[in-house]
Amino acid sequence: MNKSLSVLGAGAIGSSIGADLTKAGYNVMLIDQWPAHVEAMKACGLRISLPDEELHVPVKAFHLCELCVVRPQLDIVFLATKAYDTTWMVRLIQPYLKPDGVLVSVQNSLNDEWIVPILGHERDIAAAIELHASIFEPGLVKRYTDHKITKFVLGELHGRITPRLEEIAQILRLVGKTEISTNIWGAKWTKLVLNSMTPFDAILGRKTPELLTLPGVLEYSVKLARETAQVATTLGYRLEPILGLTEEDFMGLTDDAFKKLLFKMLSDTRRRSRHCTGSPTAQDGSRVSEDASHAAQDILKGRRTELDYLNGLVVKKGQEAKVPTPWNEAVASVARQIDQGILKPDPSNLKLLEQRASIE
Repeated sequence: MNKSLSVLGAGAIGSSIGADLTKAGYNVMLIDQWPAHVEAMKACGLRISLPDEELHVPVKAFHLCELCVVRPQLDIVFLATKAYDTTWMVRLIQPYLKPDGVLVSVQNSLNDEWIVPILGHERDIAAAIELHASIFEPGLVKRYTDHKITKFVLGELHGRITPRLEEIAQILRLVGKTEISTNIWGAKWTKLVLNSMTPFDAILGRKTPELLTLPGVLEYSVKLARETAQVATTLGYRLEPILGLTEEDFMGLTDDAFKKLLFKMLSDTRRRSRHCTGSPTAQDGSRVSEDASHAAQDILKGRRTELDYLNGLVVKKGQEAKVPTPWNEAVASVARQIDQGILKPDPSNLKLLEQRASIE
């Protein structure tokens, strides 16, 4: 445990990881750009509310601006920022990463494609994760996936199994179930398929149980997943069964298979929610649903969503592969207008999605 670790981006995911590793005795720096959250961690530590326990962990928390004074030398950095913050955050932490240090991207999207040009293949380890949590109050995290349900899939970008990969997997097993993959790019694309098919609570402004009562949502989720999977396979990636999925879940990549995936995700979410007590409060005073996606949480905070780095990324990759992606393009364009304040999350956006997808 003499390794020097850092969590860069101590939001809900990063704080959950940082608290568990600190509690286990590791030397962990939690670095974040939300001043009030950093000050709360400095003063009172982190409080993590899980379905089966309450954690209160004193942590070492730092503002971004303190890095130039502290000048740490880090062995492992767990990057847990939003995808759109990846590039500048990696450049920020690069001088403090030891020559043989490694960065682990515990994020949504294909962030390793942007990390490698900065750090090189040899200093980046990729991950696909299932850890659902929220943070609306400084120093207080609501974590909906406990240690038995939380999952990580780790892999070297070259696909080989290395001692450092095994070491990092062992560290993350303190946070949740952790597997090693020799097909991490396929695993990342599988996670992108799952992320791309579930933007609707953010765009339509409705909780997950209500969504499937809206005509078309199930079919449109399948269209999104089909487009993403087709882009992946056309580019030569083999989708990897991860995070509790099986080979059968991907049998033939049919509409029925994608529907099964969606219902499995919704079922898992409802099961998690049943074991959670209480709900955090958004800025507008509303109660936050336990099954709210991270994009929906961002909208409640008045923040930019990652949908342009999920559905929008599928569009860009589709252009490379010459695969049409009209539904992902429609989602990305509506999400951009919501981010810009032109539109608000509302069921009426469903008609707008239909119109834009039919034009593409």
